[in-house]
Amino acid sequence: MPEQSLNTALQSEAALAVSATPNRHQNLLLAGMLLTLHGAMVWGDAEWWARGLLLAHFGLFLIWQPVWRDERQIPPLRALLVLGLGVIFAVADNWWLIAAWMAMLFGLIGGGVPATVGRRERLVAILAAVYLVTMLLMWVVPKLFVGYSVIPGVEALVNFGLTAVPLVILAIPGGERRSGAPVIVDLFYSVLLFLLVVALVLGSFAIQVVSEGQYLLGLLQALMVIASLLVGLSWLWNPHGGFGGIGTLLSRYLLGMGLPFEQRMRRLADLAQSETRPEHFLRGALNDMLELPWVTGFGWRSAWSYGSVGDETSHAELFETDSLRLTVYARQPFSPAVLLHMKLLMQMVGHFYEAQRREQVRQQSAYTQAIYETGARLTHDVKNLLQSLRSICAAAEMRGVDDDTAFRALVQRQLPQIAQRLGTTLDKLKSPADIVANEVDAEIWWQGLQSRYSGRRIDFQTADALDGMRIPAELFDSTAVTLIENAIYKSSQDETVQITVSLSAGPRLRVCDNGMPVPPGIAQSILKAPVTSESGLGVGLFQAVKFAEQSGYVLALTDNRRGKVCFELARTG
Repeated sequence: MPEQSLNTALQSEAALAVSATPNRHQNLLLAGMLLTLHGAMVWGDAEWWARGLLLAHFGLFLIWQPVWRDERQIPPLRALLVLGLGVIFAVADNWWLIAAWMAMLFGLIGGGVPATVGRRERLVAILAAVYLVTMLLMWVVPKLFVGYSVIPGVEALVNFGLTAVPLVILAIPGGERRSGAPVIVDLFYSVLLFLLVVALVLGSFAIQVVSEGQYLLGLLQALMVIASLLVGLSWLWNPHGGFGGIGTLLSRYLLGMGLPFEQRMRRLADLAQSETRPEHFLRGALNDMLELPWVTGFGWRSAWSYGSVGDETSHAELFETDSLRLTVYARQPFSPAVLLHMKLLMQMVGHFYEAQRREQVRQQSAYTQAIYETGARLTHDVKNLLQSLRSICAAAEMRGVDDDTAFRALVQRQLPQIAQRLGTTLDKLKSPADIVANEVDAEIWWQGLQSRYSGRRIDFQTADALDGMRIPAELFDSTAVTLIENAIYKSSQDETVQITVSLSAGPRLRVCDNGMPVPPGIAQSILKAPVTSESGLGVGLFQAVKFAEQSGYVLALTDNRRGKVCFELARTG
């Protein structure tokens, strides 16, 4: 998995984790390590048993060390190499080697202080660091000078005074940190502290040799030079006067690391705007990133497609997003910094890809919704036409011998209107977006509506004169038929129900009955969504509302009480 590879790489090169040993044992090991080193350097100088103490010191270091965790297996060859280095350290009897060793220990211990939260842990680390740097400057470095003797007062302080520091560490209880929790030792801080100590030691040594003066004076001069450099560096890190500072430059470099992240992000965004097909965008983005010098190819696999660009090599890293797996092939293994940036870049590619997939699904859903709405409208129109044909069939079945003239007049009125409405429905099916709402004279439409329902128990009323008023015929036809047929179905269940249809200026169409009100649960959603219907599809009123909104009208349930249930179609505003 890419997360595991990235974590392993970052742990190996960016941070060192102290092995999961309880705090109390850590303090015991650290104190024992310092005491054995102190005994070998101070009390066992030129003695044979000092080599044994150095070997014991190295063994305690291996147990305490922050390089390998307890559960990690060390290869035999590497274990032999470590043991060989320990033996060389123990028998070499070289003060330069001991000085370098103590500088390394100082860097390891000091590098863990910034990440330490507990006060006792921080105190232990600070005491150990103070002991190491004091022993290094007051005892080990003077041994590097030929014929130099340690000042008696300093010798007494080293022999007895500094011995108290490991004993204090031994007496400090642990337990502030959760048992088994690792302490992260930052590699950058460790290297920085190691280099500072080396610069201090070598600077003091160089000043004393060149000037042939006192070592303490050379040490003081080296400290002043290093302090001045640190003050100047701290000012340059975040200066004033418009200069960004070393901190800004370093951050820009670390964020770049040879990978122009901002430029890549801009190119990804531009490609996402110009290419709306997810698979084409993915292939184009990966082809564009083949310009990176360390990348040879990419491979991808998703639930919808798979493929590759470039060349495949043995060095590969796998990155995963929600539904996309990306494999990056390189000429050589990725460094942790480049691996981190590639992970961020691959995540951005995955996010753009997922966004385009969601946009594609949204477009398909909108297309499907448009098809559904068009189909529902056409189904509703066909249903109204079928009801008109059923009315004619019912009139034909019930006519008497003397009703031929009236029936012929009814057919002559209804069939042309049915044919016209059927033609309009077919035109919608061919090109629904090109249908234009035709307006007709309101009075002519009103007369046609009355003749269509002649012989029914429907009271048609007009409160105002309709001369010159024009209405959208298709909208008023569809809405009037839907409302009247629903009222007729209600009257078929209760013969006492009376239906009233009125048309007034506005224009305003109103269909009322004196039957039972619409149930409250259905009344809240009858005009907002399809509902369950015993006599139809349950979408008539819903489609009528949407059609009215598209035409600049509103259909509402204006009255809903026993004895008066009214639906009204009127122009908005």
